[in-house]
Amino acid sequence: MKPDQSQAAIYQLLSYFSAFIPLSRVEKDLLVSKVQWKRFRKHQFVLQEGDVCRQINFVISGCLRTYKIDEQGNIHILQFAIENSWINDLGSFHSFVPSTLNIDALEDTEVLQISYENLISLYTEAPKFDKVFRVLIENAYIGLQKRLLLNISSTAEERFRSFSETYPNLTNRLSQVQIAAYLGVSPEFLSRLRSKAAKSSSPKP
Repeated sequence: MKPDQSQAAIYQLLSYFSAFIPLSRVEKDLLVSKVQWKRFRKHQFVLQEGDVCRQINFVISGCLRTYKIDEQGNIHILQFAIENSWINDLGSFHSFVPSTLNIDALEDTEVLQISYENLISLYTEAPKFDKVFRVLIENAYIGLQKRLLLNISSTAEERFRSFSETYPNLTNRLSQVQIAAYLGVSPEFLSRLRSKAAKSSSPKP
């Protein structure tokens, strides 16, 4: 890890974990020894389809997205990851199989990465982290279930409202094209949704 980035990035990661469970000095030092700092420029790939996912990424600053390109060339966004979020292809990461997904940077982004080998070592040497990551995976699964349910049972307007509530700090950081690809609508339709939402929230004369 680069010395000029290490202190702030590590403090952010330790603060994140401390919100789940208190860490001893030994556990903190162990965690620090397992992570690696990396920077991705805007549009740079973190993972490309066909490659095996070797790292789990904790976002320090910036924004990453996970997406799939279909046979017609359409982009379908599965996830956005901003500050204090985790992102990877979990299936590829744990099964060592080529990924069917892409992860790239929508902004200049700094992450702390943990390799599969270091993650397993962390679980073995400090079982507390095994419990924490299990909770993280459970929460991610619950979030995925909610999103799937929204996609099959809700209107585009309801999906947009849910997105705005889930990612209140992203609506002004992402382009209309990116948000539309996440919601599964066209940018033009999203524009109408945003206009309608803005009118409904405006104070009545």
